[in-house]
Amino acid sequence: MSDETKPVETPKVEEKSATTQNPPTSNVFSMFGGGAKKKEQPKDEDKDEEKSKDDEKSKDEKKDDDEADETEPNVDFKPLVHLEKVEVKTNEEDEEVLFKVRAKLFKFFADSKEWKERGTGDVKFLKHKTTNKVRLLMRRDKTLKVCANHFISADYELKPNVGSDRSWVYNVTADVSEGEPEAATLAIRFGNKENADNFKAEFEKAQELNKKK
Repeated sequence: MSDETKPVETPKVEEKSATTQNPPTSNVFSMFGGGAKKKEQPKDEDKDEEKSKDDEKSKDEKKDDDEADETEPNVDFKPLVHLEKVEVKTNEEDEEVLFKVRAKLFKFFADSKEWKERGTGDVKFLKHKTTNKVRLLMRRDKTLKVCANHFISADYELKPNVGSDRSWVYNVTADVSEGEPEAATLAIRFGNKENADNFKAEFEKAQELNKKK
């Protein structure tokens, strides 16, 4: 076979694909969570906006409170029971105070043979405005309970208490501090000798007044 009759080989030409591949689009990335990011609002603007809302809310609440105060009804509470003023009588209203001094009173109990304190307070000589009779009255501090109440008889004698120059001991035939007349032996002590001497002087003056009819 001659060279002229050999088939001529034609070089193979690589065919290019009719379709060209495009670069991946954003839709492809979005499938794997890599889509286009949304534009975020600056944080400072968010804070300013929240603060503004809070301020407006506070103003609204304050306004509501002010309106509530203005519209609050004026309620007048009246007592259900009207208490009348009661005048407490001490039975001293018709008497004149001749003498008053602070002292401590003791009473002797024969059954136990001991002195017991009756109370501390003001002892007074009271002269009745009508009868001119003088009595001794003593009340305890705070409670004002009577611990000595008797007329100053001319028969009573003040005796010095042993070992003290500011106290006196005497016997009474009818002390009514407990309600019923009762004979008692009393001792009265003062803060100093001067008060004790003044008490004795006024006691003797009262005895002279009670002698008169």
